[in-house]
Amino acid sequence: MRSRQRGATFLGMLTIVAVLGFGLYGVIRLVPMYLEYMAVVRAMEQTAKENPGANQQTLRTSLIRRWTIEDIKSIEPKDIEITRAGNGFVMRAWYRAEVPFISNVSLVADFDKSVPVGASTISGT
Repeated sequence: MRSRQRGATFLGMLTIVAVLGFGLYGVIRLVPMYLEYMAVVRAMEQTAKENPGANQQTLRTSLIRRWTIEDIKSIEPKDIEITRAGNGFVMRAWYRAEVPFISNVSLVADFDKSVPVGASTISGT
């Protein structure tokens, strides 16, 4: 009677390891982008919290200081949109971050965050 062999072949295991390796490498390349995005959000939220009745220039100056402290490179503080909303302002950061992956293939992520400042913070918008 013939016995059936069971288990994975070397080629099967190599394929699984390659796919998992590419996935892990992609995650390793994306993590710094998301950490920097969290620094952008933190800087905007702290600026809004510390300057509830500020004007646009005061908000921009505070953002510039926080950008220096957080060492944010993907977006400049001048690229943050500050628009009037009701009795307050809304700061919006929209940007695209790109990191090289393999050869001429890159990983791209779009980030968009709005933070209310002043009276619009109280109303929940």
